[in-house]
Amino acid sequence: MTQSVQERVITKLQGTEAHTVKDLLAVEEPLEIRLISGKARTKSNLAVTMRTPGNDEELALGFLLTEGIITSLDQIEKTEQLQDHIFQVWLPPDVAIATNKLERNFYTTSSCGVCGKASIDAIKTECTIYDKAKPFTVNKKVIQSLPEQLRSRQSAFDATGGIHAAALFNLDGNIILVQEDVGRHNAMDKLVGSALKKDMIPLQEHILLLSGRASFELIQKATMAGIKVVAAVGAPSTLAVATAEEFGITLIGFLKADRFNIYTEQERITN
Repeated sequence: MTQSVQERVITKLQGTEAHTVKDLLAVEEPLEIRLISGKARTKSNLAVTMRTPGNDEELALGFLLTEGIITSLDQIEKTEQLQDHIFQVWLPPDVAIATNKLERNFYTTSSCGVCGKASIDAIKTECTIYDKAKPFTVNKKVIQSLPEQLRSRQSAFDATGGIHAAALFNLDGNIILVQEDVGRHNAMDKLVGSALKKDMIPLQEHILLLSGRASFELIQKATMAGIKVVAAVGAPSTLAVATAEEFGITLIGFLKADRFNIYTEQERITN
């Protein structure tokens, strides 16, 4: 039993009968991400996120990159897990960051209430790699093959039915990285953090697959990682579509083995 899954005895009702059975639940626990920066070695409490334990370093690194606080692994001095619920990242003393980046950026939640244009303009301020992708195309059969590959790698979802996944594929449709978490944004940050550790950023010649819907926050994070093709099993939001359109991302929704919708940059998908 991994730390991401926990067993619990429950009562299961079926028809007129009740049975006591063992059930598996996705673990949800808080993680505080701390940052040590500047010559004064100032400590900042960046965020507290409710996550599934495991891959905390990847989660913290991915969060720092997708929030625009760092742009490469060279800007990390060291990382340390202080406690089960605290992860600390040290930046070199000579790496300067703006103080306004030490608070979670206002545009990172779909419920923040700011207008779409303000949110997109905020990404433009932070993102330095979104406009450097080389032209490429992806065959529609490759896109259609992605969900089945992801399902075969979703061990925590198979056990609990209550966890999100983000997966990275190359342009031939071969799966490279998969991360699961009770929070869809955490799964995305863990994926980006994993890619950062492997020196893969920016991910300009890769495909991102989301196990649920495509929210603005996830497209924002994809933009910060340089991803140009995002496919989601569920629906996109209006701001997700607007953001993908602004940054030249091909956004696909309602992806099934035999069909999908293309919302932006459809010329990248070929027959």
